[in-house]
Amino acid sequence: MPWLQLQSAFGLVVLVALAWALSEDRRAALSFRLIVIALSLQIGLALLLLEVPPARDALYSLNVVVDALSRATQAGTSFVFGYVGGGDSPFEVTKQQNLGSLAFQALPLVLVMSALSALLWHWRVLPIIVKGFAYALQKTLAIGGAVGLGSAATIFLGMIEAPLLIRPYLAKLTRAELFMLFSVGLSTVAGTVMVLYASVLEPAVPGSLGHILVASVISLPAAILTARLMVPGESTTPAEAHMAVEYRSSMDAIAKGTEDGLKLYLGIVAMLIVMVALVAFANIIISGLPAVSGAPITVERIFGWVFWPLVWLYGIPASEAADAGALLGTKTILNEFIAYLKLAALPDGVLSPRSRLIMLYAMCGFANFGSVGIMIAGISGMIPERRHEVVELSLKALVAGTIASGMTGAVVGMLPF
Repeated sequence: MPWLQLQSAFGLVVLVALAWALSEDRRAALSFRLIVIALSLQIGLALLLLEVPPARDALYSLNVVVDALSRATQAGTSFVFGYVGGGDSPFEVTKQQNLGSLAFQALPLVLVMSALSALLWHWRVLPIIVKGFAYALQKTLAIGGAVGLGSAATIFLGMIEAPLLIRPYLAKLTRAELFMLFSVGLSTVAGTVMVLYASVLEPAVPGSLGHILVASVISLPAAILTARLMVPGESTTPAEAHMAVEYRSSMDAIAKGTEDGLKLYLGIVAMLIVMVALVAFANIIISGLPAVSGAPITVERIFGWVFWPLVWLYGIPASEAADAGALLGTKTILNEFIAYLKLAALPDGVLSPRSRLIMLYAMCGFANFGSVGIMIAGISGMIPERRHEVVELSLKALVAGTIASGMTGAVVGMLPF
């Protein structure tokens, strides 16, 4: 085990060096002070939240939240969809395991979380938390108020909704600040999908909601560091929170939150259908290729070979790197939800508990091609005069987001298990 921890530590250094090597200006980007502060924040937060017993127990207790929200959602889905949504079946079911429906039982959590997030925003609970995170980022990493506020909000609102808070300042952001905002957006996941992911992962990784929340939090300094290394420049634009979304009442917040959640829900359903179908189609096409090591070539195996070196840097043992690489490839090419579904469905023994936890952290981000497209469309609509720059930086942020999430996985791999 100590060797695997050293492997993760080595991988963390390599990932930081890779971000610097991809810099637009290596001389201006090299700041040992920034590197030390950002990595210290990451490691310190990981130690505090995962190794200090009271904090760790509190995170594991968040499973109660997952269970409560899941049961509450099932009450709604069973009322609307009947037994397909989790209600009592009107006939005898001989294969209970086949009765579960992703679209009508699991995914509706997005609707509930979206409405709940809007309600908490209207009640001024989330704004206080966001401003606290923004203040901490500004003081520790010396970034401007605009990008600090946008970055902090990303954890709770998402990569498109968070920039709305600073929409009046978007056009004024420097190139470096804009890239930082994009990198953070692709390095974390939004609060609206955290519970959904946790509900899928809980059987495979106990306390998954706490882990997903911690992953997004400790990926913040990693994303800011990666962004400043790859696109160095001034980051001092000030800003105050501009509540781009105001609700007239609690009921209005619930209604609009549900409407936004419906768009997200339908998008996830459509993306799952299309992406799973395309992978199956690709596997059918390449099924005629000669077998390798006694097994047929599949898209998943190709992903495993391509991403093998990267997951090894996280601290995944060489014997498990191909399977872990396939998960990372799925996350990058398709999306993190499909990758989490595959992680939860892995047979026992394919990945050790340590490797499962590392991959949960390393894949906890929106860094995939679909999200890049969404980011380009969303941000370009806010600042059409900078569309060319948005397109260029969004594609580069895909790399930054992957590196930052990988750094988080490596940090977790350094901890004793």
